[in-house]
Amino acid sequence: MTDAPTAGPFIAAIDQGTTSSRCIVFDRDGRIVSVEQKEHEQILPKPGWVEHDATEIWANVQEVVAGAVAGAGITREEIKAIGITNQRETTVVWDRHTGEPVHHAIVWQDTRTDALCRELGRNVGQDRFRRETGLPLASYFAGPKARWLLDHVEGARERAEAGDLLFGTMDSWVIWNLTGGTDGGRHVTDVTNASRTLLMNLHTLRWDERICESIGVPPRMLPEIRSSAEVYGEIRGGRLGGLLGGVPVASALGDQQAALFGQTCFSEGETKSTYGTGTFMVMNTGRRIINSYSGLLTTVGYRIGAEPPVYALEGSIAVTGSLVQWMRDQMGMISTAAEIETLALSVEDNGGAYFVPAFSGLFAPYWRSDARGVIAGLTRYVTRAHLARAVLEATAWQTREIADAMTKDSGVGLTTLKVDGGMTSNNLLMQILADVLDAPVVRPMVAETTCLGAAYAAGLAIGFWTSTDDLRANWRRAAEWTPRMDPEVRDREYRSWLKAVERTKGWLDDED
Repeated sequence: MTDAPTAGPFIAAIDQGTTSSRCIVFDRDGRIVSVEQKEHEQILPKPGWVEHDATEIWANVQEVVAGAVAGAGITREEIKAIGITNQRETTVVWDRHTGEPVHHAIVWQDTRTDALCRELGRNVGQDRFRRETGLPLASYFAGPKARWLLDHVEGARERAEAGDLLFGTMDSWVIWNLTGGTDGGRHVTDVTNASRTLLMNLHTLRWDERICESIGVPPRMLPEIRSSAEVYGEIRGGRLGGLLGGVPVASALGDQQAALFGQTCFSEGETKSTYGTGTFMVMNTGRRIINSYSGLLTTVGYRIGAEPPVYALEGSIAVTGSLVQWMRDQMGMISTAAEIETLALSVEDNGGAYFVPAFSGLFAPYWRSDARGVIAGLTRYVTRAHLARAVLEATAWQTREIADAMTKDSGVGLTTLKVDGGMTSNNLLMQILADVLDAPVVRPMVAETTCLGAAYAAGLAIGFWTSTDDLRANWRRAAEWTPRMDPEVRDREYRSWLKAVERTKGWLDDED
């Protein structure tokens, strides 16, 4: 795709996501100049296990960067910096001398560390490290995944303790390789990704040695924690060294924090929700670390250079876009993802059916790994069109539960929701969201806000943009949906949804 203005300069952003890697080149107005994207294999060795081949991902990253630069028809001199955003929590451990991963990367969706997390909870339970990290003990996070690798890959623990292995989320893996790999690659992460490991203290923004010891991850394998917007190093060596050698690598943000940044949610209370494989709703809480008592995560929103960090509350939904994929690929009820909107529009309501997609347990606000998906309220009246509608409503009701939890924790009610991600092209879903939330839903002109946020942070780091005010001036609204649902209907439907959620709990026993 090319829609290039005549003159640069430009900023590039790599988005290393759950299902694909892509690179987008942006101009000074935050407009997309070119895009290149490539999917990678989803490796599913056992039920609940999800892995990626980190070597394949690095090859794909190089390919999409080269493709985006070629597609834009621009030179190395015109690209002033490159930023990184990434699927968070996905964990890779590799050998610092060879650059080879010791095992496939363990993906954020993977639940193999359930039993380990219960064991680590001891008598305290999920909240054992919450005061320091803002997170519950759950299989979602990176620290226990690293421990699993050290326990199950032969010789890994000894190599880690000897300083031969490096740990990182995907930002660290990509930056290390971009900046030279085995030849002096920078082993760094940023505060947003570090805040998703269960190993970083939110108050000090440093690795917590006591927690590292408790979880069983040697601190010497951990990357250096840096801000989200600063120069970590320069591209050198390898395929990209020839193409973009010397270009600064100047930002890293976990994907949801990058979307918060790209949506210019720079003020306390501003909230965005990204609708992709899963859905992630994030509220800027400013300088306040708000401990959640409603099942949300307390996390770092972003940190620009030496400025104080900005914190956030986050609610994570494991299955939203992937539920539409499941309807297409496993169930064969639709032939394309877009078809679900047409099918759902052919009926007026859900026919009494509710679909709770707890395929990997329930995420926020419940954190129940013993839950599994259910379709409730079935009668002979229900058709596949009603189920299609129930699939879309599942995304909306899960969002509503998180919005309610955010209001409870922060004392700030939702006034507007900024949305982004692939599912926002579904206009029916956007209207259902506005109805269920009883608040306007706004989609920006550039829906690729994850990449845009990484580009913005990299641009700030090198002075391409001078301030967040410059970035706000770039943000443009493309569409808005306002609530149309009768309040009584909304309340009744919400009660039915919550009843369906109850049916998912306790499906697995401990020994499962």
